[in-house]
Amino acid sequence: MGTPQLTAAGVSAGNEVVVPSFGGADVARAVRELGARPVFADIDADTYCLDPASAAGAVTARTAAIVPVHLFGRAADLAALRAAGEQLDVRVVEWEPLPRTDAIDAVRRRQYATYLGRRLRGVVVPVVGEGVEHACTEYVVRVPGNGRPDRDAFRRALRMKGVACDVPVRVPAHRLPEYAQHMEQVTAVRLPEAERAADECLSLPLSAAMTKKDLHRVVSACNALGGLLRERAG
Repeated sequence: MGTPQLTAAGVSAGNEVVVPSFGGADVARAVRELGARPVFADIDADTYCLDPASAAGAVTARTAAIVPVHLFGRAADLAALRAAGEQLDVRVVEWEPLPRTDAIDAVRRRQYATYLGRRLRGVVVPVVGEGVEHACTEYVVRVPGNGRPDRDAFRRALRMKGVACDVPVRVPAHRLPEYAQHMEQVTAVRLPEAERAADECLSLPLSAAMTKKDLHRVVSACNALGGLLRERAG
């Protein structure tokens, strides 16, 4: 999706569009290209996707659309978002479709994600309920402790052990310098879940091509470092 799709959805200059701050930077840029204004909303702590209540609370008379983003292969709560949009008379437009969850690679990634979730210690693993659509395009955990400093130290230590990992979203969109012209919003808005996720989240290796040995290496490295974090916290 991009500016043509937003235009087709009725977004034009002077409108507002509600977007998630965590993982929504590309959407916000597309909105600005149309001369419209992105209004940032918070995320659900478990799904990392747009929180329906926060999105509804960000709607004003100038709002043209709510644009959720499916993140890390996890579907946003479209049913709740559409219900809110219908009540507020605002369109809900998906930024992009959810990756297929029935493909062979997706099935294998979910199996590997289950393996990691049952064995990892010292990090907070993803919460995926029964019947939830999840393509597991990324395996994102939270590193507990002192937020960004501990997460970044954990990342460096994992890389030294040969485990590839990265920070999926370093800065929530409402904190990016390019939105400094909207300082009245940037300074006033507090989106605690988006900010906490940006401080704590780390994407661990996950692909259909991984072997049992690869998975075990990730678990061993994380669990060793997680133990050190727990000792320091204690």
